[in-house]
Amino acid sequence: MTATKTLLKVTGLKVSYGGIQAVKGVDFEVHEGELVSLIGSNGAGKTTTMKAITGTLPINAGDIEYLGKSIRGQGPWDLVKQGLAMVPEGRGVFTRMTITENLQMGAYIRNDKEGIAADIEKMFTIFPRLRERKDQLAGTMSGGEQQMLAMGRALMSRPKVLLLDEPSMGLSPIMVDKIFEVVKDVYAQGVTVLLVEQNASRALGIANRGYVMESGIVTMSGNAAEMLTDPRVRAAYLGE
Repeated sequence: MTATKTLLKVTGLKVSYGGIQAVKGVDFEVHEGELVSLIGSNGAGKTTTMKAITGTLPINAGDIEYLGKSIRGQGPWDLVKQGLAMVPEGRGVFTRMTITENLQMGAYIRNDKEGIAADIEKMFTIFPRLRERKDQLAGTMSGGEQQMLAMGRALMSRPKVLLLDEPSMGLSPIMVDKIFEVVKDVYAQGVTVLLVEQNASRALGIANRGYVMESGIVTMSGNAAEMLTDPRVRAAYLGE
């Protein structure tokens, strides 16, 4: 898929978290029709960067542009309405709601009842396990099932850009396989994806481009397939 316009652009981003400057001047961009992976070890500043993009953490310096306009200071509600949706680390499902109710909450910005119903059915097709448990409370589901639900809920807003923060964290190998297959499918259906992951080999394996983040800065970027064979990446993240 040929990259065209820039949908998301982060410039000189600095963010403090818990009294520490976790992000120290980060630059990266995501083009329309791309799957971009942001990799790095735990504590590198990846999640802080995602929270800053989606307006859940304040920015100290720099800017974030979406569709060519600054979104600095805007909250998650405004961004979802503009087509920017995030699946947070830890999933964040509504534990006392059913699976169906969680999916309906994902469509809170919409009022097309027939379209919402059709999209819920689509989510049940993508995630058959959710259909089997559609009336079950989300809090009683396994971690992998909750991750599927969180992804389905985000997709219910019909995003232009989907941000995924550590979707494979804490999941069994089989469930990790399933989650990465879904990410590939979502991307294949035309959704631009920014994927933050500790699992560097899996993340770069499905991406067009990648960025490596270390100690709050981007230290490397490039074609994802080339990065997978880069000795520095292999030594630092693939145990070689």
